[in-house]
Amino acid sequence: MPSDTSVPSTLPATGYRGLLRNREFAGLYASFTLTTAAGTLSGFALGTLVSHQTQSPFLTAVSMYGATFATVLGALTLMSVADGRRPRRTLVVLQCVSLAGVAAQAVPGLPLGARFGLLLVLGFFQSLGTGTRMGLLAEVVPVSAYALARSLMNITSGGMAVLGYATGAALLRYLSPQGVFVAATALTGVGTVIVAATVRDRSIRLTRRPGLRQTWTTNTALLSHSGQRALLLNLWIPNGLIVGCEALFISYDPQHAGAFLAAGSAGMLLGDLAVGRLLSAGQRRRRAFALRLLLAVPYLLFAVHPPVLVATAAVFIASTGFAATLPLQEQLLALTPDPVRGQVQGVESAGRMTWQGIGAAIAGGLAEHFTPGTAITAVAAVSVAVTVLSRPHVVRARAVRVETTGA
Repeated sequence: MPSDTSVPSTLPATGYRGLLRNREFAGLYASFTLTTAAGTLSGFALGTLVSHQTQSPFLTAVSMYGATFATVLGALTLMSVADGRRPRRTLVVLQCVSLAGVAAQAVPGLPLGARFGLLLVLGFFQSLGTGTRMGLLAEVVPVSAYALARSLMNITSGGMAVLGYATGAALLRYLSPQGVFVAATALTGVGTVIVAATVRDRSIRLTRRPGLRQTWTTNTALLSHSGQRALLLNLWIPNGLIVGCEALFISYDPQHAGAFLAAGSAGMLLGDLAVGRLLSAGQRRRRAFALRLLLAVPYLLFAVHPPVLVATAAVFIASTGFAATLPLQEQLLALTPDPVRGQVQGVESAGRMTWQGIGAAIAGGLAEHFTPGTAITAVAAVSVAVTVLSRPHVVRARAVRVETTGA
């Protein structure tokens, strides 16, 4: 199990305030917050722009989540840079690449093909940035505070998404999508400055040169481990399919799509707050299966086209189930050797993001041939089936964790 050898002993870990007293964690957290807000704004602006230009549910869904397709390329090629000897410099460079990509989306008259190309480039580099950030997180905070730190970041992600979608919808009443891209560029720039000013390079790092061979070696070991493989698949597939449901909100009900997206983000915020802050590690593990079911079951209501308030409530309740990622991430970290924590967490995040793109593509493709409501229901039903059928594998992974860590 990961040790605390690289963590400052003075870091208080008694709650969110204790975490934020640590300068490095506060810097990582602030940068993550601004980057998430920028991504939400730019995604909503691009989805709206593509919807207006193409009237295609498939292209609209892919435009909102298309960057996730490229994250798997980062996981397969250069993710080992997340555990390199200069993580601060790596993170700053990757933030600068994201800044340039978001700024390019603000260019008026940019062809849709170029916009989708930018999405793929951004997705590739963002996956490396996530791995680097999460590797630093595992060193900045003690293992005992890891779930709390991830909980705070997940809560913030939900909160920024709520604000981002609401703000994006409001801004689009007065600005063009290009104007919203400019706002997202400014947020990304501030986040880059904060990382450069607060995060330091770590002293305990691999001496091997990061690269394609190192990435493949670690990935092969990761996917050969039955416990880690089961956890990864359960972190990826049910989550990604439900994001596919969310990708159809604009096509399902353009007038209330912002409310649905905000309700989903608020539900995710509440779930992560309750599960990360109020439950013990054992309680989180015991409730992981129920949370994964909760993530999908409410979406089955879309089969009968419920009233807007009922649909909004269903989305809110379902999104609390995203908190199932916390106990699964804890178990994955417990099975991960210290020297490759960044890469493993990067692979987990990249796979989850990639499956979100796959889920959006599947849902969008179904909506091209059926109604968006039917597509949402079908994808949710598949998510329920995957969760139920995969439960024995997750239980076995937990048994492996107990055997290997003595937990």
